[in-house]
Amino acid sequence: MPRLPNVLAEYCQALPALRQQRIKPIIALIRKLYPQATCSLEYKMPTFRIDEKRWMSVGNQKSYLSVYTCSLAHIQSFKDKYPKIKNGTGCINFKDKDDIPLDDLAEVIHHALGD
Repeated sequence: MPRLPNVLAEYCQALPALRQQRIKPIIALIRKLYPQATCSLEYKMPTFRIDEKRWMSVGNQKSYLSVYTCSLAHIQSFKDKYPKIKNGTGCINFKDKDDIPLDDLAEVIHHALGD
């Protein structure tokens, strides 16, 4: 896996070991699919941005990891396929016991950051 930029490395390093293991593949997938995306901390979460409208964030919450897109359209197919994984209007919340299906999450990433 390529070396994480400082902002991501510091964010991940501050997480408990289990959360580090779970969030790093998500971040790596975003960076692989959209290497041109800029990354910054917004609302204390890594946020990947192509432009003002195309962005997504990942974050460590008290009892889960979240992927934020702020649009139901971005996550709808994932939500339909995985109804037992908690989600919100435009976010997916992965509890520690949930598997993270990276192949299907790639579709969410494409919806949020793609054209």
